[in-house]
Amino acid sequence: MAKGKWAQGIPPRDFKWVIKDKFAIAEKLGGYGDQHRAVRRQEEVIWVRERRFRYVISLQPGDDLSGYDELGVRWKHWPLSPAGELEASLSVIYNELQRLIRSDSPILIHMEEVSDRLAGFIGGYLVYTGMVPEISESIQLTEKLMERPLGPAGRQMVTTAHKIAAEEAESA
Repeated sequence: MAKGKWAQGIPPRDFKWVIKDKFAIAEKLGGYGDQHRAVRRQEEVIWVRERRFRYVISLQPGDDLSGYDELGVRWKHWPLSPAGELEASLSVIYNELQRLIRSDSPILIHMEEVSDRLAGFIGGYLVYTGMVPEISESIQLTEKLMERPLGPAGRQMVTTAHKIAAEEAESA
Protein backbone atom coordinates (compact mmCIF):
# COMPACT_ATOMS: atom_id res chain seq x y z
CA MET A 1 0.00 0.00 0.00
CA ALA A 2 1.38 3.39 -0.97
CA LYS A 3 2.04 5.81 1.85
CA GLY A 4 2.66 9.51 2.13
CA LYS A 5 2.12 11.97 -0.68
CA TRP A 6 2.04 9.21 -3.34
CA ALA A 7 -1.09 7.77 -1.72
CA GLN A 8 -2.82 11.05 -2.58
CA GLY A 9 -2.02 10.77 -6.31
CA ILE A 10 -1.15 13.67 -8.59
CA PRO A 11 -3.42 16.34 -10.11
CA PRO A 12 -4.38 15.84 -13.76
CA ARG A 13 -2.69 18.03 -16.35
CA ASP A 14 -4.40 21.31 -17.14
CA PHE A 15 -6.76 20.91 -14.18
CA LYS A 16 -8.98 23.98 -13.80
CA TRP A 17 -12.05 24.72 -11.72
CA VAL A 18 -14.91 26.10 -13.83
CA ILE A 19 -17.11 26.40 -10.73
CA LYS A 20 -14.98 26.15 -7.58
CA ASP A 21 -15.45 22.84 -5.74
CA LYS A 22 -18.29 21.85 -8.12
CA PHE A 23 -17.12 21.48 -11.71
CA ALA A 24 -13.61 21.09 -13.11
CA ILE A 25 -11.94 20.23 -16.40
CA ALA A 26 -8.64 18.57 -17.25
CA GLU A 27 -6.72 16.72 -19.90
CA LYS A 28 -7.62 13.02 -20.21
CA LEU A 29 -6.31 11.28 -17.12
CA GLY A 30 -2.98 9.69 -17.91
CA GLY A 31 -2.54 11.71 -21.09
CA TYR A 32 -3.36 10.75 -24.64
CA GLY A 33 -1.66 9.29 -27.70
CA ASP A 34 2.09 8.85 -27.36
CA GLN A 35 2.03 10.81 -24.09
CA HIS A 36 -0.32 8.37 -22.31
CA ARG A 37 1.27 6.66 -19.32
CA ALA A 38 -0.55 3.97 -17.33
CA VAL A 39 1.23 4.89 -14.07
CA ARG A 40 0.38 8.56 -14.52
CA ARG A 41 -3.24 7.61 -15.22
CA GLN A 42 -3.39 5.58 -12.03
CA GLU A 43 -1.87 8.43 -9.98
CA GLU A 44 -4.30 10.96 -11.47
CA VAL A 45 -7.31 8.71 -10.91
CA ILE A 46 -6.21 8.24 -7.29
CA TRP A 47 -6.00 12.04 -6.93
CA VAL A 48 -9.55 12.40 -8.29
CA ARG A 49 -10.82 9.62 -6.02
CA GLU A 50 -9.14 11.05 -2.90
CA ARG A 51 -10.81 14.41 -3.54
CA ARG A 52 -14.16 12.66 -3.73
CA PHE A 53 -15.18 13.67 -7.23
CA ARG A 54 -18.63 12.23 -7.86
CA TYR A 55 -17.96 11.46 -11.52
CA VAL A 56 -15.31 11.71 -14.16
CA ILE A 57 -17.10 12.52 -17.42
CA SER A 58 -15.48 12.01 -20.79
CA LEU A 59 -16.68 14.03 -23.78
CA GLN A 60 -14.26 12.16 -26.04
CA PRO A 61 -15.83 9.81 -28.61
CA GLY A 62 -14.58 6.24 -28.37
CA ASP A 63 -13.00 6.67 -24.93
CA ASP A 64 -12.25 3.55 -22.85
CA LEU A 65 -13.13 4.37 -19.24
CA SER A 66 -12.86 0.91 -17.71
CA GLY A 67 -9.68 1.88 -15.82
CA TYR A 68 -11.75 4.04 -13.49
CA ASP A 69 -13.76 1.05 -12.28
CA GLU A 70 -10.78 -0.78 -10.84
CA LEU A 71 -9.84 2.27 -8.74
CA GLY A 72 -13.38 2.92 -7.54
CA VAL A 73 -14.10 6.10 -9.51
CA ARG A 74 -17.53 6.51 -11.05
CA TRP A 75 -17.67 7.74 -14.62
CA LYS A 76 -19.98 8.76 -17.42
CA HIS A 77 -19.35 8.88 -21.15
CA TRP A 78 -21.03 11.75 -23.00
CA PRO A 79 -19.28 11.87 -26.38
CA LEU A 80 -19.71 15.22 -28.08
CA SER A 81 -21.22 14.85 -31.52
CA PRO A 82 -19.44 16.24 -34.58
CA ALA A 83 -20.11 19.92 -35.26
CA GLY A 84 -23.01 19.24 -37.65
CA GLU A 85 -24.91 17.14 -35.10
CA LEU A 86 -23.92 19.11 -32.02
CA GLU A 87 -27.24 20.84 -31.34
CA ALA A 88 -29.03 17.55 -30.72
CA SER A 89 -26.64 16.48 -27.96
CA LEU A 90 -25.73 19.76 -26.25
CA SER A 91 -29.11 20.39 -24.65
CA VAL A 92 -29.20 16.89 -23.16
CA ILE A 93 -25.60 17.08 -21.93
CA TYR A 94 -25.95 20.58 -20.45
CA ASN A 95 -29.16 19.67 -18.61
CA GLU A 96 -27.62 16.52 -17.14
CA LEU A 97 -24.47 18.45 -16.20
CA GLN A 98 -26.55 21.09 -14.46
CA ARG A 99 -28.34 18.35 -12.49
CA LEU A 100 -25.03 16.78 -11.41
CA ILE A 101 -23.49 20.11 -10.38
CA ARG A 102 -26.29 20.59 -7.85
CA SER A 103 -24.93 17.66 -5.83
CA ASP A 104 -22.44 18.15 -3.02
CA SER A 105 -19.63 16.29 -4.78
CA PRO A 106 -17.59 17.85 -7.58
CA ILE A 107 -17.38 16.45 -11.09
CA LEU A 108 -14.49 16.43 -13.55
CA ILE A 109 -14.94 16.62 -17.31
CA HIS A 110 -12.19 15.79 -19.76
CA MET A 111 -11.34 15.37 -23.40
CA GLU A 112 -8.00 14.19 -24.75
CA GLU A 113 -6.62 17.67 -24.20
CA VAL A 114 -7.93 20.96 -22.92
CA SER A 115 -8.69 22.07 -26.44
CA ASP A 116 -10.69 24.81 -28.11
CA ARG A 117 -13.59 22.37 -28.31
CA LEU A 118 -13.55 21.74 -24.55
CA ALA A 119 -13.20 25.48 -23.90
CA GLY A 120 -16.17 26.12 -26.19
CA PHE A 121 -18.15 23.49 -24.32
CA ILE A 122 -17.47 25.38 -21.08
CA GLY A 123 -18.37 28.77 -22.56
CA GLY A 124 -21.49 27.21 -24.06
CA TYR A 125 -22.50 25.80 -20.69
CA LEU A 126 -22.16 29.21 -19.06
CA VAL A 127 -24.37 30.87 -21.68
CA TYR A 128 -26.84 27.96 -21.92
CA THR A 129 -27.54 28.01 -18.18
CA GLY A 130 -27.79 31.81 -18.09
CA MET A 131 -24.90 32.13 -15.63
CA VAL A 132 -23.35 34.40 -18.26
CA PRO A 133 -26.21 35.50 -20.51
CA GLU A 134 -24.29 37.19 -23.35
CA ILE A 135 -22.14 35.37 -25.90
CA SER A 136 -19.34 37.96 -25.76
CA GLU A 137 -19.19 37.85 -21.95
CA SER A 138 -19.09 34.06 -21.97
CA ILE A 139 -16.25 34.07 -24.49
CA GLN A 140 -14.29 36.61 -22.43
CA LEU A 141 -14.78 34.65 -19.22
CA THR A 142 -13.82 31.39 -20.93
CA GLU A 143 -10.69 33.00 -22.37
CA LYS A 144 -9.73 34.24 -18.92
CA LEU A 145 -10.25 30.77 -17.42
CA MET A 146 -8.29 29.09 -20.22
CA GLU A 147 -5.61 31.80 -20.26
CA ARG A 148 -5.74 31.91 -24.06
CA PRO A 149 -7.98 33.14 -26.88
CA LEU A 150 -10.98 31.06 -27.87
CA GLY A 151 -10.71 29.95 -31.49
CA PRO A 152 -13.42 29.57 -34.15
CA ALA A 153 -14.55 26.09 -33.05
CA GLY A 154 -14.94 27.21 -29.45
CA ARG A 155 -16.74 30.42 -30.38
CA GLN A 156 -19.10 28.44 -32.59
CA MET A 157 -19.99 26.13 -29.72
CA VAL A 158 -20.80 29.11 -27.47
CA THR A 159 -22.99 30.57 -30.22
CA THR A 160 -24.73 27.23 -30.75
CA ALA A 161 -25.42 26.88 -27.01
CA HIS A 162 -26.87 30.40 -26.93
CA LYS A 163 -29.13 29.55 -29.89
CA ILE A 164 -30.36 26.34 -28.22
CA ALA A 165 -31.09 28.17 -24.98
CA ALA A 166 -33.06 30.87 -26.84
CA GLU A 167 -35.08 28.27 -28.77
CA GLU A 168 -35.87 26.35 -25.58
CA ALA A 169 -36.94 29.55 -23.82
CA GLU A 170 -39.28 30.40 -26.72
CA SER A 171 -40.91 26.98 -26.72
CA ALA A 172 -41.38 26.90 -22.92
